[in-house]
Formats: sequence, C-alpha cells, structure tokens
Amino acid sequence: MSAANLVTASIVADVHDWFSWVVIFSNALAGLWALAAHRRPSLRSIGLWVTTATAQTTVFVQAGLGTWLMVREGRDAPDLHALYGFSALVAVGIAYSYRQQLRNHLYLLYGCTGLFLMGLGIRA
Repeated sequence: MSAANLVTASIVADVHDWFSWVVIFSNALAGLWALAAHRRPSLRSIGLWVTTATAQTTVFVQAGLGTWLMVREGRDAPDLHALYGFSALVAVGIAYSYRQQLRNHLYLLYGCTGLFLMGLGIRA
C-alpha cells in the first residue's frame, strides 16, 4: 500500500470517528425538537424537517465512510458495530415508509426515530 493510500485511509478513519458525534448530536437535536413539537405546535416549522433530513442524512454518510473503510481498506468492523450501522439505515427507511400511515403522530414518529438513531450511534 502506498504512502498516499495510508494517509487517505487514516484520514477517512479519523473522519469516521469524528463524524459519529455529528450523527449522535444531530439526531438527538432533531428527535428532541420533534418530540417538543408534538406537544407545542408553535415549534413546528420547516426548520424541523430540514434538521431531521440533515440528521438522517448523516447516518448514510457515516455508513458510507464505514463501508469504504471495510471494502477499500480491508478493515474489519466489530460485528455489533456493523449491525448498529445497518440498523440505523433500516430505521431511517422504516420511519420514512410509515410517515403517511402515522400522519397524526408524525412528530412522535420522527422524534422517537431521532432518539433511536442517537442511541444506535452511542452503542456503535
């Protein structure tokens, strides 16, 4: 492996480690905001949905970084680490697929999803 590849792998690994905190805190913020908006309609705004979408997008970015490290660099992730990452991706998909059926409880759905994603990030 060339020196440039080693540096790239090291940078991606560092970004993957650092970005985990972005995933955790952004989903915590989005989840708490959505739960608060369930109780207080004045907190419902487009900003909530932008924050939620951004927070959930961080999950995909983080999974992409981890996948790159595993496939491109041949690194092994602990089994539960990969499981938590995959579960986070599935959770985002499930929340999105239930948004129409749970329209009356949309803020609860996305609030709980945000906190669930935060918990998966902490456990991973």
